[in-house]
Order: sequence, then structure tokens, then C-alpha cells
Amino acid sequence: MAEAQSGPSNGRKRKYRSDGVSPTWVKRTIEGPGIWATCVKGKEKGTVGELYDLFESLAADMWPIEGHNSSANDRDDGEDADENGEDDLEMQIAKEVAALKRPKVEKRFANCLTNTQCVIFMSCKPPVDPVKLVMKHVENVQETGVTRTKYTHRLTPVSGTCVANLPEIHSLCRRTVTAYCAQENTEGSPKARKYKVELRVRNHNTLTRMEIIQEVAKCMPSNYTVDLDNPDVFVLVEVFKSTFGVSIVEDYYRFQKFNVMELANAHNEPERFEKGAGRVQDKKRTDGDGTV
Repeated sequence: MAEAQSGPSNGRKRKYRSDGVSPTWVKRTIEGPGIWATCVKGKEKGTVGELYDLFESLAADMWPIEGHNSSANDRDDGEDADENGEDDLEMQIAKEVAALKRPKVEKRFANCLTNTQCVIFMSCKPPVDPVKLVMKHVENVQETGVTRTKYTHRLTPVSGTCVANLPEIHSLCRRTVTAYCAQENTEGSPKARKYKVELRVRNHNTLTRMEIIQEVAKCMPSNYTVDLDNPDVFVLVEVFKSTFGVSIVEDYYRFQKFNVMELANAHNEPERFEKGAGRVQDKKRTDGDGTV
């Protein structure tokens, strides 16, 4: 009898992973453009929740959905009508029916399982651009000193992902570089630029770091030269298990390698960072001898 009662209840019980996320609203594989995030150990569930709220809020301002605010407008109209005594029961029912018939807004972000502590990947759907999204956020944090998150450390956008083998890496890097160069001003001869590959490898031992860097370098245009001390652009490369991701950004060091906690500390405690407490400032001072 006890078994019969416990069976249905166990079937209805929602099961959560050890990292706090529910398998019902996550992706099993890491794919597509997205954003890597590191967080406080043991706070993965809270980090996923706060990143959903943050990214949705930023995306709503940067890529607004047409007609998404119509329900709010209907509520405002209804409140005004109630105050004037002009709305009746039939009109209220008609508005509720119209709201039910509206197509549901598809979620633009999805948490992908990593099975790794402190590491989270949020995939993005068009028209969201992960690079523009992260740049917008770090600019806000640097200006205001407010991170809008509690557990998130570093955000790393990737414009695309692929299987971590050399042919796939070459193809993805070619597409990423071509898309980035298309955004630049192409009037006259190409402008000489300096770049640096920022590589981070986690749980991957198939390809060596040098093999990955050399393959990425093969895809860079001829007017791009390597400069490890004072680059103009940064090629961010994330290799996690069998997944390779890449993006091209600027001002990576100026924004503390997109570490929002470091950015907030630099804004709220400027005297501490003036003395070289920031890791990126220390590196610049050592490598550049005081000139950046």
C-alpha cells in the first residue's frame, strides 16, 4: 500500500541535478552562439537564474520584440477604463481572449548542461549577438559599478561553436573573422591591426594549446599581426571538453577581461586599483613598463 502511494508522488516530483538546474528547461548539448560564465562554487543554480534575468532585460532593450508590450498597454487601458466607469464585463472578456490568442514569445536564452562546477553556458538565439550583449553589460558595470548579479564572475561571449577538431575549428574561425572584418570600414586599403589569441581550455586533452593557436592564426587576414603586449583586437577562444567556441572583441583588458566583479571593484574602490591591485593593471604595468 505504501509503495502504491509513493509511486505517483515520486513520478510527479521534479528532480534537480547536483548543480541545481532542472533537466526540463536546459539543453543537453552545448551549441550555437552563446556566453560562457564562471561563478561562485556551489551557486550554479542561482547564477543561471540571475543570468536569465540579466540577459532578458538587456536583450529586451537592444532587440525589442514587436508587440511584446501590448499586454501591458491593454492593462493600462483597462485600468483607465475602470476609473472612468466605461468598461464592462464583455470588454474585459474580449481582452482576455485576445491575450490568450497572442503567440507565445520564444525564449532567446537557454542554459546548456556543462556537468562542471563554476562553469555555465547560456546559448543565444537570433537576433541576439552575444558579443554586443556582453559589451553592453560590461560598459554599464564600468560606468555605474553595479553588476546586477550576485554570483557571476567572468562573461565570455562566443560567436559560434563547433566540434573541437582542426577542420571544424578552421571553418568556424574563417566565418567569424569574415563577419568581423565585414563590420570594419573597408574604404581604401585594409588597416593594419594587431591581435592576440586569448585561449582558455577546460577538460580537453585532444589538441594542444599550440595546435589550437596556430590553427586560429591561419584564419587571420594578412593585415593582422600578432602583438602580445598591446593588441587592438582579441580573439577569445574557449575549448570545453569537445566544444570549441570563438569570438573577436576589443578593449578586453580595459574591461578587466569581462570580469564584472573586478569592474565593479575598480569603480567602487578606485584607490585600490590605482595602486595596481587589479590583475589586468598589474599585467599592463609589467609588460608595458608604464605605457599601455
